[in-house]
Amino acid sequence: MLKSFAIVVALALATTANGETFAIQAGHLITDAAKPARGPSTVIVENDRIVRIEDGATAPTGATVVDLRNKTVLPGLIDAHVHLTEDAGLAWYAMLRTKHSEPYAATTGLKNALITARAGFTTLRDAGGPTLASLAMRDAIDEGAFAGPRILVATTPLSIIGGHGDNVVGLAPELADAINKADPQVGVCTGAAECAKAVRLIAAKGADVIKFMATGGVLDDGAIGLEQHFTDVEMKAICDTAHQMGLKAMAHAHGARGIEAAVRAGVDSIEHGTYADDTDIALMKSKGTYMVATLMAYKGLTMYLGKGLYTENTEAKARRTLSEWGKALNRAYKGGVKIALGTDAAVFPHGQNAEEIELMVEKGGMTPRDALIAATRGGADLLGIASKAGTLEPGKSADLIAVDGDPLTDAKAVQHVRYVMARGRIIPMN
Repeated sequence: MLKSFAIVVALALATTANGETFAIQAGHLITDAAKPARGPSTVIVENDRIVRIEDGATAPTGATVVDLRNKTVLPGLIDAHVHLTEDAGLAWYAMLRTKHSEPYAATTGLKNALITARAGFTTLRDAGGPTLASLAMRDAIDEGAFAGPRILVATTPLSIIGGHGDNVVGLAPELADAINKADPQVGVCTGAAECAKAVRLIAAKGADVIKFMATGGVLDDGAIGLEQHFTDVEMKAICDTAHQMGLKAMAHAHGARGIEAAVRAGVDSIEHGTYADDTDIALMKSKGTYMVATLMAYKGLTMYLGKGLYTENTEAKARRTLSEWGKALNRAYKGGVKIALGTDAAVFPHGQNAEEIELMVEKGGMTPRDALIAATRGGADLLGIASKAGTLEPGKSADLIAVDGDPLTDAKAVQHVRYVMARGRIIPMN
């Protein structure tokens, strides 16, 4: 009975969205962050898509008028690296609840997806979470049962034994054994054949992207460092198999030689890239590899260091990485590397994602315009959805937001979001 009711509600929501015509009147309109803004304009939306853009404040017969004539309307923002099924600032024992209770993780993900949509993000790439929870969260929002953005999910990240992504790191043996029995780690693999099989299993479950831990992580307690984990052969097997399955591969990577190995293996994006050096940057440029710098993650570290949430080893690694905050992004920007916005939300509280653009300017040396390009066109290209999102054009999905000020010149303007439409559906702002 409850299931039937939920289906009826979802269909009703979808029908309402699909059957309504909107006339979104903008004071200024940014159709493409790489181009000059237009003056007063109206975006006409039908059946969840943009059908045309008109000069001035028009109102077609029968359309629902959205008066944003004192706002700047622009494409919805894209965050290519979030963790929706987790929350920031939790002690390790509290984090186990979201990591190992799929139902709880799914509800956490739905909550955080809406929070992030309200912050102006109409597309998110979830960079790792419990498999069933991640898929349920994505599909429930996609079907219209819950308000939220478009979501692509990585589900289970691949890791070496004892590496970043292996749940047993730092836990007592009896606790590790109990967790492994309840939550077998399909993503923990050794050797090219085993890693290729793991990619196929993850893809078969419905993942949108394959993530692997090319190096150690800052927030794990492992003592094997931030350099290369998987071998060159294993990384190539992961990337090749992902591409054979029609999926992209993303690499968590901090150390310079781990970054280099992942890029040589054919990865589509480097996530974090903390210690990327000139060799890495030149290689990424030549291969067309994206940099997703997640500068907000480092801000998250500053919020929680010294509060007893991390082990001594983790705190030491975190403090070392803070000295590199933004330097690799600056090298990538100057070196002509493709850049997409990503934040690593869950290391900091969800909903603050738009502050990444400010950090891309302040720490990474980017212009506000180029940071906005990375947050729209760049993300759409990396995620393979440029035909749907990233710019406002007839035929594309109605993913748009309205802000105060001019985000082409003011990096903080996107922190003042007043209206959000994701795939033609109005996001409730409270």
